[in-house]
Amino acid sequence: MSKSFVEITNDVSQGLAAMRKDVPEVMKGFNDMAKSALADGAIDGLHKELIALAIGVSSRCDACIGFHVKALIRLGVSREQLMETLAVCTYMGGGPTLMYAAEAVRAYDELMPRLKPQTA
Repeated sequence: MSKSFVEITNDVSQGLAAMRKDVPEVMKGFNDMAKSALADGAIDGLHKELIALAIGVSSRCDACIGFHVKALIRLGVSREQLMETLAVCTYMGGGPTLMYAAEAVRAYDELMPRLKPQTA
């Protein structure tokens, strides 16, 4: 059975909600760090999310792939930007990374029709 990135992100979101309830200080710290790290600066948010996706692919983290693909779609990533990022991942990580790069493409194809890019 193929994995669904909609299901993966929904399932993980439930676990994260429990953690926000049970260890709120830790989750607040993590969320604050994420917001700060991903904020526009010398590198814009879209490119920072592409970096985060690349690390998620390289780390073979399905939930990371799902959440960062969602964020990228909302930021208006093009398929070409996604594919070039995944090409660099594959170059740096070889065959195992290629398999997760393909998963990121599946996540994009599954999630794209469900999400709308943010408009300025």
